[in-house]
Amino acid sequence: MMSFITPHLPLLDLIFIGTGYALSQAIVFRAGTFSVATSGFAALGAYAAAILTVKHGLHPAVAVGLGTLLGLLCGLLLSAPLARLRGVYQAIASLAFVEILVALILFFEELTGGPLGFHNIPRVVTPWILFFAMLATMALLTLLGQGGIGRAFDAMRQDPPVAASLGVNPARYHVLSFALSGAIAGLFGGLDALRNFSLTAEQFGFSILIGTLSAVVLGGRRAVLGPLVGTTILVLLPEIFRPLADYRQAVYGLLLVVVMAFLPFGVYDTIVMKLHNRRLARAGMLAPKVPKAMT
Repeated sequence: MMSFITPHLPLLDLIFIGTGYALSQAIVFRAGTFSVATSGFAALGAYAAAILTVKHGLHPAVAVGLGTLLGLLCGLLLSAPLARLRGVYQAIASLAFVEILVALILFFEELTGGPLGFHNIPRVVTPWILFFAMLATMALLTLLGQGGIGRAFDAMRQDPPVAASLGVNPARYHVLSFALSGAIAGLFGGLDALRNFSLTAEQFGFSILIGTLSAVVLGGRRAVLGPLVGTTILVLLPEIFRPLADYRQAVYGLLLVVVMAFLPFGVYDTIVMKLHNRRLARAGMLAPKVPKAMT
């Protein structure tokens, strides 16, 4: 069994890390916010963990914790200006945040290594650590989603004016969604940094942004298992279609078009909804009929 798993550990690492990023993205989508700042939060967590570990000698766990806190604080700060925007304007503003952050990483060469990257990072994060971090994040989001916070997020996404009329404070939950997104992305960014031996600014640019969005759209954004399903599909596709490596982006694009056309809620969410509707239909067919009253 171990002889089969060991060669595939890098794929498992990518699935666990990618799921963490996708969960960070999904939480703001569930709250009705169109933000793409996840890669920026991940970059903050990654570089904070790497710099604190290599240059200041902090314990890796402490460094990752501080990177998580930095992502949370940045999410809080970013939520203030983005709360004044809606729709595509939020996406543009959050994308500008990511591009500014990447430019700063390239500019401060003495601190971040600039275009050459940041190297000699100790590899102390194992697949088991990534696995349990992913499980803990999914459990936390499940608990929040099943309570009042999840219902408030759903109400804000579906109809903000109605949510406000029901006593939901949009500003409060908007800030909360950004704080959660920043903390989760910062956590997995720090873990990702201590999984590799080096970091570059390009890791957190447009490619990770597209990959994260694709995982959420492909898997589904309502249930926490949706990002896991979407990430797993995207990670395994290149292995399955290895002969089509030169056409990888075209395959990704075609897959997303097909999913959005035939599975608009994502693979996992659509399957769950169809099974639920089938159970309801079967229960209705098996329910005993009430005899009509005799006249």
